[in-house]
Amino acid sequence: MSIQFSKWSVLPAAVLLLGTVVLAQDSSSSSTPSTTTPKPGEVAQRKENQQDRIANGVQSGQLTAGETSKLESKEAAINGETRADRAANGGKLTGAEKQQINQQQNKLSNQIYNDKHNANTAHYGNNQVGQRRENQQDRIANGIKSGQLTAGETAKLENQQHGINQQVKADRAANGGKLTQGEKQQVNKEQNAASKNIYNKKHNANTQGTKK
Repeated sequence: MSIQFSKWSVLPAAVLLLGTVVLAQDSSSSSTPSTTTPKPGEVAQRKENQQDRIANGVQSGQLTAGETSKLESKEAAINGETRADRAANGGKLTGAEKQQINQQQNKLSNQIYNDKHNANTAHYGNNQVGQRRENQQDRIANGIKSGQLTAGETAKLENQQHGINQQVKADRAANGGKLTQGEKQQVNKEQNAASKNIYNKKHNANTQGTKK
């Protein structure tokens, strides 16, 4: 009778001991630093979030054309690396590749924030040249938000706008802060070409959802 008692009394002790071991394993694994891998779809979602932030910066004037061009060039490079990784992996990304992309997007995210909060802003002025420039920026921002413009396309369009802005700045500096009639006509001509470029890029087959 005493043997049977010790037999049944040992069983709860064994269960308790097993639970303690499992608990110890859980606590030890949770205390070990782990590298978090983005969830499925998180890479694409992060990319979309960055584009929305850039679009908002363009539309608000917090981002200049030059800043936007540089940001979108970096975004395009990340997208290109992502495509190359997928192509080498049967259309998928490894955990390490996802982590690498996440780190790159973290750096870009910091740069977007810094560029949007520095002293540089887009000043358009209450004149025809400035209003045309603001209109182009609004169209580009809308294209980014809608997904009609890829990062690479936006970088090229904003680089074109940056070039026009630099030309206007130089012309004004050489003319006491004003533009001659001939210079205004030249700027308008260049903006007409840029306008067609914006339209074509927004209405081609390339979108942020396609692999460009």
